[in-house]
Amino acid sequence: MSHTDPQVTEADRDDEIEDEIELDEPRLRAIREALEARDPTALDDLIEPLHGADIADMLEQIGEGERATLIELWSGHIDGEILSELDEGLREEILNALPAEDVAEAVRELDTDDVVDLIENLDDSDQADAILGALDDVDRVAVERALAFPEYSAGRLMQREVVVAPSFWTVGQTVDHLRQADELPQQFYHVILVDPRMRPVGHVTLGKILAAPRDTPLAEIEEESFRTFEATEPEREVAYAFNQYHLISAAVVDADDRLLGVITIDDAIRILDEEAEEDILRLAGVDAEESLSDRTLDVVRRRFPWLAVNLLTAIIASLVIAQFDQVIAEIVALAVLMPIVASMGGNAGTQSLTVAVRALATRDLTGANVWRVIRREVVAGAINGGAFAAIMGIVGLVWFGTPMLGVVIAVAMVINLIVAALAGVGVPIVLDKINVDPALASGTFVTTVTDVVGFFAFLGLAAIWLI
Repeated sequence: MSHTDPQVTEADRDDEIEDEIELDEPRLRAIREALEARDPTALDDLIEPLHGADIADMLEQIGEGERATLIELWSGHIDGEILSELDEGLREEILNALPAEDVAEAVRELDTDDVVDLIENLDDSDQADAILGALDDVDRVAVERALAFPEYSAGRLMQREVVVAPSFWTVGQTVDHLRQADELPQQFYHVILVDPRMRPVGHVTLGKILAAPRDTPLAEIEEESFRTFEATEPEREVAYAFNQYHLISAAVVDADDRLLGVITIDDAIRILDEEAEEDILRLAGVDAEESLSDRTLDVVRRRFPWLAVNLLTAIIASLVIAQFDQVIAEIVALAVLMPIVASMGGNAGTQSLTVAVRALATRDLTGANVWRVIRREVVAGAINGGAFAAIMGIVGLVWFGTPMLGVVIAVAMVINLIVAALAGVGVPIVLDKINVDPALASGTFVTTVTDVVGFFAFLGLAAIWLI
């Protein structure tokens, strides 16, 4: 697995950073031109200065045929850093295209948590077996043990490379131990203090170790923020704790509280980003696994079910309209104004829905404040509804010259915006209570409610007051 190369000096690393160039549009165009011309020399000159993350972005932005040509012509290789930055769907395509020896070299550069992330997203079991076979015995056992834990758990998220010290050691003993160690993790922030049974009892930051006198006991400078997570704990709970308590790293333990590994802030941030991205995509009815590198048929397959659901809800709204066909036939102006009521309700519902779904995800919306939030949204909906009702009442009067038509659309808009606010908060709360992802299903329900209520209120009031 990866660790710091003692032969690489700080000056060398600084030179590497200075030589790196960001991927921009002109460079991307030049890369595509070099691929089209099959010019390996130009390709090397364009790609070599790029950071691994930029190379991953570049691979995601070019086409499948261009990626195959790049792998064929580029004298460099897809290393572990690039693989870890690739989108999950594209990663499998790249692994299939790479020679077995390149895959083996790339995975050996990764920490165990990155290898686990790589393998768990592969659909091809033979490919997963090949990656495991490329690891040395110690790392392979560590990865296999991590894969034995439930998916999306702390055990899958942790890395096995940890730095530990007995709780009775001094700073001097710890520093000597670190200097004499054959291998250290590529990145670590704490030395974990353990008891004789390898149960973590605290941790000390590297900064405090370097700043304290050699005879200082580690127990005197340990951090108050120390927390542990069981390996079976859901990763979203771990990520929430990192964000809530400002953790940098945390130990992972088994059922007997023995140390198994450590989770670091970079992995927690990745999970938080994925959760937020997943919520955004699901609010729009898009599969969380969809990416720009997906094939057209995959996009169609993932989007079709939700479009079918939307079609069904649109039919329901149309059935409501059909009950008032004679009213619409007598007053054509209703058909002109009807979309305004539904659109305003849909937008207001989406606003409340987005706030509620995100608040549920961050645990800001709980049983303790739910009624206060609902009241706030309903009152805000009523105030906004009243303001826009006044505007549309005047518009209806001026446009069609019928005072009561302005009253009808004004009252319908107030009703719909209040219902939209109530549904935008209430629907995700109810779905969350019955263990259905609010981000996944709320949008469809809220849109249906606002359409049905908006059309029914507007056309129903028109039938009563105008006919």
